[in-house]
Amino acid sequence: MMTIAAAFAAVTMNAQVYVGGGIGFASHDNGNKSYTSFKFMPEIGYSLDEDMAIGITFGYEQGNVDEAIISDKGSLDAPKSFSIAPYLRCNFAKFGPVTLFGDAQLSYSNIDNKDIDGLKYNKFGVGILPGVAVSLTKELSFVSHFGYLGYNQIKSDADGAKATSSVGLNLTNGLSFGLYYNF
Repeated sequence: MMTIAAAFAAVTMNAQVYVGGGIGFASHDNGNKSYTSFKFMPEIGYSLDEDMAIGITFGYEQGNVDEAIISDKGSLDAPKSFSIAPYLRCNFAKFGPVTLFGDAQLSYSNIDNKDIDGLKYNKFGVGILPGVAVSLTKELSFVSHFGYLGYNQIKSDADGAKATSSVGLNLTNGLSFGLYYNF
């Protein structure tokens, strides 16, 4: 029992909590309608040691521009999406204040697409998001994710609907930026 307590104390003495996330805003005009997108992605994590961390990202997105572009029925606030994505972060290379990492992530999103096609969707995913963190100060870090390698499945809530799945590597899309505050 004392060995377990000592091991737990050793792990938590080096642990560090961080909070952060990112926000985004975009606008698109396809000639018939203008579409606006807003994204808010808060995040909290816990550094287990110098090379490993666990965390969770919550998200709200309103008016996804990519979805609205393919439809002429969309409105300024369509669709709405809530998401949650726990992850395990592994740092694999450090160059002074710059750290390269990969997040092994599970994700779930609930998408309300009622303004475009009247349906709600559930999206599940598992994948790896590569990223880079730059320590600006001891407490503040700039973090960026780029790309995605993994599996996604999306299915509407309609009766008899079939799921659509995708597997692959995407390095041309999904660039995100955020700031973290380390306690």
